Amino acid sequence: MKQFLVTPAAGKRLIAWGMLEHPSIRRVLEGGTLVIIAGTTNGYIAEEILGQLGEDGFDRRGFHRGIIRPPYFRTDGTGHEFPGDVVIRRGRWDRGITIFDVADELGRGDLILKGANALEYSSGRAAVYIGHPMGGTVFPALQAAAGRKTELIVPVGLEKMIPGDLYSTALRMNSAGTEGPGMLPVPGEVFTEVDALRLLAGVDAEPVAAGGVHGAEGAVHLLVDGSDGSLKHAEDILKRAGMERPYADF
Repeated sequence: MKQFLVTPAAGKRLIAWGMLEHPSIRRVLEGGTLVIIAGTTNGYIAEEILGQLGEDGFDRRGFHRGIIRPPYFRTDGTGHEFPGDVVIRRGRWDRGITIFDVADELGRGDLILKGANALEYSSGRAAVYIGHPMGGTVFPALQAAAGRKTELIVPVGLEKMIPGDLYSTALRMNSAGTEGPGMLPVPGEVFTEVDALRLLAGVDAEPVAAGGVHGAEGAVHLLVDGSDGSLKHAEDILKRAGMERPYADF
């Protein structure tokens, strides 16, 4: 077994590489519709998938509707114009549209990727912040997933792990006496750095510690287990991911 440090940015890139190998991604690119709902982690995924398809012109900077920054961060003059969600039909990028434009036509065989803000790792459940009074992008995604059996995957970094039960947390956050955004648990397949390493290198991994400084704030420490060959492969992948610079949209 070996231990590795995975920063939040490295985790986003690792998740993106793992999603490229996900059987559902491979299947839907051949004959269905893939909707990548805007978000910072999903921006890395869209970048990798569109690059593999030979589609140019995508910039993950600005690929979000809301973003969480530290209080000292100045937003004047930063950011890029929102490009819409990434909708790929039968392997071709349909530019400039969103989940709201295509939700009603999605069904069996199609796939939605929706990021998350909280992860209950032990149960494999994730939840999203709700800041919009009409529920935001998660509601059309859930209508397609629950109403028409569209597959829903939730890529989320281990940095977003929280203690306790997501449902009881969401109940408190959604109460009338609580200020700030609400929260909604999402019934989709959670996909983390651990799942990415399993697909990419055939290893098992578990988070064992967290934190650091000089850009490693929010990092997780993974204990990785596998054969000698698979551990070497995982190490090579994590070294490449570890060179990922911190996320920036300016």
